Amino acid sequence: MSLAQSEPDIETTTEPSPLEQLGSEYHNSIKLLSNRFRIDYEVEEVTMVFFRKYGSAPVVLVRPDGSKIFQINADGESVAWFDSETYDMISIKNPVPGPWQAVGQILPNSRVMVLSDIQLQADPLPPIIFSGEILKQTARLTNGGKLIDYGPFRDVVSLNIELSSTNNPNYDNFGAAAQEVARFEDNGRGMDERPLDGVFTGQFNLAIAAGEWKPVFRVTTPMFTREQIDPPIQLYPTPIYTDVELNGGGNNYHKLVIDVNRELVDINSLLIDGKVRFPNGDIQNFSLTEANAEPREHMIIAFEDGIFRIKLTAYGKTVNGRDFILDVPEFTFLAKSEEPEPEVVNPENTDDSNTVTATGDETSELVPTQSIDEAIEPTQNEPEEQESVVTLVLLVNGIILCFGIVVIVALMWRKHGAPAALKNIRFKLPRKEKDPVSE
Repeated sequence: MSLAQSEPDIETTTEPSPLEQLGSEYHNSIKLLSNRFRIDYEVEEVTMVFFRKYGSAPVVLVRPDGSKIFQINADGESVAWFDSETYDMISIKNPVPGPWQAVGQILPNSRVMVLSDIQLQADPLPPIIFSGEILKQTARLTNGGKLIDYGPFRDVVSLNIELSSTNNPNYDNFGAAAQEVARFEDNGRGMDERPLDGVFTGQFNLAIAAGEWKPVFRVTTPMFTREQIDPPIQLYPTPIYTDVELNGGGNNYHKLVIDVNRELVDINSLLIDGKVRFPNGDIQNFSLTEANAEPREHMIIAFEDGIFRIKLTAYGKTVNGRDFILDVPEFTFLAKSEEPEPEVVNPENTDDSNTVTATGDETSELVPTQSIDEAIEPTQNEPEEQESVVTLVLLVNGIILCFGIVVIVALMWRKHGAPAALKNIRFKLPRKEKDPVSE
């Protein structure tokens, strides 16, 4: 498939590109009716993208014979049309060969793209890859084998990688649903090195189950989808092993021990960046950067009981020399001090004569007893306690009675005056009952 200008005086490039300008710079900015392009006779189907001003109406295509194709006339069979606020994507089957025109508010620096064979050429996934790994992947988008480096085109296509389970019953991901693990971007953000350079970068965060997966590279446009399916790969479980020795660092310290699966990871390259969350919510960051062949150790202060939470990020190399970054699942442990069992001791009497032995079939224990004097002492003190209670009740009743008399005198004083009030008062004191205790 080729795309050429109908104007004879326009110079053609030595290496044809899948992206061609619509006429000259003068034509694009002044004479919109000269936005012409040519379709060869060998083309069976053509898909074109026209970039136009934001919010403008869809373009109008003019065939070589002068007949027009509008967006509202697209039947979805011979002509399929997708329009957005910034571009039109049009697919035509068996187009008429010859010079075509596009009429509309096409951007002055816009290009018409004739899409023939869009592919996502991604680097293969590494042979050793871990669940929880953060992975960088690069890919290139081509059209007809040529690199597409036109910035606005990234808004037209969607590039992503999906992992589909092979449903092998021997792995943990048996029956798992398909997972979209990366979306490619060419915007200079995240792990993408340079924006709009035609190299798309995908950032994986493989927070999925370990097992056998089938990578599917997918290019999606509003009108069609292209897929590339690679051979299955094995996603290994996290190779970082974490354990703790309670009070393993001496008094008031727990020992955190970190090791790796040495069949997959070079232990000498392991670096750890960690964070400890204490039971009271405090957070302490730590790093382990010494390179050696021994498991990494970190002392955690044990100033209180409760649940400790450890979050790690591991950096290292696989046994085949590939660098990796791994988000290790959170590790938790419970620290609880052991209190000695209380012993039953009689502080007053330690003589063996005050204890009796309760013997069963298998066990025996000492049961403290009371002396006879101690047993009858509460009974002898009962009259004194009853007398105190009666005295307290009488005192409370007397206070309430006095308070009532004062209130009555005050009310009668206000109503009848002082002399009359005093005359009308009649006091009748309650007769004191005999105290049975005193008798």
